[in-house]
This record gives sequence, structure tokens and C-alpha cells, in this order.
Amino acid sequence: MPPGRQSDLSFFQKPDIYVLDTETTGLKGYPYDHVVDVAVCRVSLQDGTVEEVFSSVVGHDVASWDQATKGAWIFENTDLTIEMVADAPPVADVAAELRNILQGCFVTSFNVDFDFQKFLFHPPWDLEPHISLTPCIMKRSMPICAIPGTYDRYKFPRLQEAYDMIVPGDPAGIRGHQSHRALSDAVMASYVLIELDRMGRY
Repeated sequence: MPPGRQSDLSFFQKPDIYVLDTETTGLKGYPYDHVVDVAVCRVSLQDGTVEEVFSSVVGHDVASWDQATKGAWIFENTDLTIEMVADAPPVADVAAELRNILQGCFVTSFNVDFDFQKFLFHPPWDLEPHISLTPCIMKRSMPICAIPGTYDRYKFPRLQEAYDMIVPGDPAGIRGHQSHRALSDAVMASYVLIELDRMGRY
């Protein structure tokens, strides 16, 4: 093979994309709410595979939280507890590790506006200058799921809806039950991304 041929061929390979998910104490975003669970999967669009890369509960000083935050939906509806957050690695340490993992990478999530614009582009995460953000999986799923919304427009699908409607079988192994933890949701979103790419819609 002539010199340089290997690198020339690699130009045509699809890039890996890192799919991130967060679980938070609310929907308002920074500085009112907090990321309490975060996870990342690496998706090989070339091979159609998903690799779990990172997952951590995020530590906070929960003693300073008001009762509304302590009673957030995430603590009432999943297996994540206040005690787990109190004992987890500090948020600044988790943020630094996440920046190191994602430095220079292509990154997305199922809901980019929520995960990044409301949380991860703000302190202490500050991911914006470190990553290359790719299109939102949820927005690319919307016309395929075609779930009726208001004013004759499609609504944004929930992750479970997109997974059920787009992904054949159950490669994430959720068996119809979404746990709403960051890692399981990142895995689900990763398989949606793979199918969107196979359809030529990503």
C-alpha cells in the first residue's frame, strides 16, 4: 500500500460521538437547579456500537438545599437518593473529570438545549470551549416519530418514545422501563443516534 493510503482511508470513517445525559433537581437550570447524576457513552457510528465511558453521581452540600430541592422529582421517582448525592465526589471534581474526558470531542445529548444550555455550559462545568457540539438527538427524532402536537406541528418526543419508535428490538435492555438514571438514558439515546445515522437523518 502506498505511503499515506491508510490515513487517506481514515478520512472517510465516521467520527465517534459522545452522548451525554444528566439528571437534575429541576428544569430551570443554572443557577437554580443542580446536576446530580451524569453519564457519557461513546458511539461508534462506523461500527454501530455503544461503549459506556463515564458515570457518576454528583456531590453537593445538600444541607444547604431548601425542601423543594430535597424533594425534587429525581429523588421521588428513581433510585437516586439525597444520601447518595451527599456522599458523592464533589461537583467540581466531577466537572473537571468530565472536561478531561470530552476535551476536543464531538458531543451531543437527547436534549441539547436542556443539558448544555441550561447546565453544562455554566459553572462549574464550563464545557462549551472544550467540545464540538453536534445536533440534538431529540430534534432529529421529532419528524421521524411524528407525534402530533399543538398547532398542527409535531411535538418533541420523550426519550422513551423515540427509543420505542426508532430503535428495533431492545439493545439497551430496558424492557420497556426507563429508569431515568443518567447512564441508562445515555445508552438509550446512543442507540437512537445510531438508528438516525443509519437512516441518513443525522
